[in-house]
Amino acid sequence: MACGKRIYKHLFGPVPSRRLGISLGIDLIPHKTCSYNCIYCECGKTTNLTSERREYVPTAEVIEELDSYLSESPRLDYITYSGSGEPTLHSGIEKITRFIKDNYPGYRVALLTNGSLFFDKGVRDEMKDIDVIIPSLDAATDIGFMKIDRPCSSLKVEEIISGLVELKKEFSGEFWLEIFVVPGLNDTEEELAALSKAVHRIAPDRVQLNTLDRPGVVDWIRAATQEELEKFAEGLGYERTEITGRPSSRSGVESFSGDAMECIIQTISRRPCTVEDLSSILGMHPNEINKYIQLLIEEGRVAEKREERGIFFVSVE
Repeated sequence: MACGKRIYKHLFGPVPSRRLGISLGIDLIPHKTCSYNCIYCECGKTTNLTSERREYVPTAEVIEELDSYLSESPRLDYITYSGSGEPTLHSGIEKITRFIKDNYPGYRVALLTNGSLFFDKGVRDEMKDIDVIIPSLDAATDIGFMKIDRPCSSLKVEEIISGLVELKKEFSGEFWLEIFVVPGLNDTEEELAALSKAVHRIAPDRVQLNTLDRPGVVDWIRAATQEELEKFAEGLGYERTEITGRPSSRSGVESFSGDAMECIIQTISRRPCTVEDLSSILGMHPNEINKYIQLLIEEGRVAEKREERGIFFVSVE
């Protein structure tokens, strides 16, 4: 990044996370490789829709970067698999987790995943050393699944739900299920009833309801209101359900970087930029850019403008 921050190929942050505090990201997948093409994804449209597991980036490189970064004993709440695609597609994830636990056992590891591959016992077994798994389940009917998540053709929603049920039984860590609420799609009576049944089968430690922060892949999707989220929670009928809200101020989180904020503002004050533009110019991971962009929008310092090439951000200062 232009602000003097050391650049890593596979690590990003730490970023101020609403759920995980100070979170160092590990990105194992090239942009944008995923088993889903979700209509709400802030990373953009999936360009490589696949369920094939392989070593998408060199496992040894990831471990080398982690060793370099963690050897300085940074203050972190979590080391988190997330980023540009579905982390469980990477065949080396177990080896990387084992390296962290063997060499830096004081750090907790989290996994943000779409949950699509846990029907495979081998994949479930690779997650045993992770501390917190946060899979998503946005629909429990075939129609809802196809409309919202637009999966790889080999994936079936019932198989995915069954995989999550088995994962919860076998996994000894914390299991938080995320549902992304899309008004008009998964909050109908039929969809909500199916989700409620699936959630009770899975029995997660908690359910977290989320909704749109920024424009998704399609331009017609909108954020659920607080009232809609509360009604969704009521219809779900699962006691351990919470609405994931924004932190009162991300700038109060230790990992927040004022320098990064100013770099973004200075860049878009010269010309409008997409997240990809900013990532390329500043040497920051897109997920990191997204965290700061959202705060700048909330503060009224940045506005969004949808163009043919995507969502552009402009300075309003």
